[in-house]
Amino acid sequence: MPERAERYFSGSDAQRSAARTLFESVADLPLICPHGHVDPLLFADASYHFGSPAELLLIPDHYVFRMLYSQGVSLEAQGVAVQEGEDGSEVESDHRRIWQTFAENYHLFQGTPTGLWLNDEFRDLFGIDEKLTPANAQAFYDTIAEQLAAPDFTPRRLYEQFNVEALTTTDAATDSLEHHRAIRDSAWPGRIYPTFRPDKVVNGIDQPEWQEQIALLREAAGIDIGDYASYIRALEVRRVFFKEMGATATDHAAESPYTELLSDSEAETVFRRGLNGEASEADARRFTGHMLVEMARMSSEDGLVMQLHPGSVRNHNAVLYRRFGADMGADIPHALDFTRNLKPLLDRFGSHPSLRLILFTLDEATSARELAPLAGHYPILRIGPPWWFYDSINGMRSFFAQVMETAGIYNTVGFNDDTRAFASIPTRHELWRRVACDWLAGLLVEGIIDDEDALQMAHALAYGLAKEAYRL
Repeated sequence: MPERAERYFSGSDAQRSAARTLFESVADLPLICPHGHVDPLLFADASYHFGSPAELLLIPDHYVFRMLYSQGVSLEAQGVAVQEGEDGSEVESDHRRIWQTFAENYHLFQGTPTGLWLNDEFRDLFGIDEKLTPANAQAFYDTIAEQLAAPDFTPRRLYEQFNVEALTTTDAATDSLEHHRAIRDSAWPGRIYPTFRPDKVVNGIDQPEWQEQIALLREAAGIDIGDYASYIRALEVRRVFFKEMGATATDHAAESPYTELLSDSEAETVFRRGLNGEASEADARRFTGHMLVEMARMSSEDGLVMQLHPGSVRNHNAVLYRRFGADMGADIPHALDFTRNLKPLLDRFGSHPSLRLILFTLDEATSARELAPLAGHYPILRIGPPWWFYDSINGMRSFFAQVMETAGIYNTVGFNDDTRAFASIPTRHELWRRVACDWLAGLLVEGIIDDEDALQMAHALAYGLAKEAYRL
């Protein structure tokens, strides 16, 4: 076998050999991608082609441009577009120059997950075995550009090449899902499903843009939203629509996992203050906390799996937010408390037979202290895989070390890639499968599990858990 076949495995001969055997048993399993941010537009048109190498791999990827930004390379120099009304004269439009700047700074990714993913994409997707340097940057660009222009280098073809079984996108509650409809109406058999994400109409009722979002919800649902009750009906109508379009899950981002059950009259009062532009920051926190409980109630009734991604202070860099908008690599984690904050929701739904709530964390300390004990007790709870800053070799190893003894693997949901970068999906799944098999190999050589257990657990972690957890 080639040397790279043993990447990320232990230095111990016995463990490395066991890990290789386990990985071979799962390496060719289909990919279940139950949570991500790939644009469904890529699959709506059979003839869709990616743009330049910079458009595919650099400009839209905040993992890439945040690293260069941290070393003083402006977002403008990396081709990131500014918001309407901002002076865009400094934004670099020459994609070859953007690529050259990237190559000159490629050493910044040494030893990082992003560097690993990119190296794998260069080698496995584009057939380039060399290391990217400033000297060969333009040759890299030419090789990639030539393949991007090939007639069969389309997202649909790559979906099949990657052996993807199902892939979900993340879509606003007000989205028309027109691209999903185009996919469904075509003869292509690929399974691309939406995920219902209502953050913009739930969070931030103290912000001016919230009223604009409610107007969009009113239009999308066809319901005149004048009070809290009609607002709830509109959300329920949209969930029905998403289910009809194939959705099996919802997704919710919140700064904290705080939950609170308001009375109908309290919810009405706070909601009306939001409609009138009079809501306070405290109102916003209470309303989001209440709506997480309401979303759990809806999921208990319609069967959509509920995901909660808390713990990020969004758009921390105010200067970048004003000039470039959201999602510019400046979302920064903060400390969380799940045990107390989730109690109102769990008091009401913790043992509900039809509800599944998947919890993610950016506060690694909570994994062993709170998430594993919670998921190891409450029937509705599952633990999501290492997320965002912990979607890495060390993050995964830490996850296995902190979570599995208390929760067991069957209270986790396997892996999801959580990415906008479609081309990186195979290498992300391969990394997870390799790290998981190496962990299992350690248990095997220590006599904690036997061969039959190890093979069964490897299959579950690579494929079965995600498929079952997301009802795919």
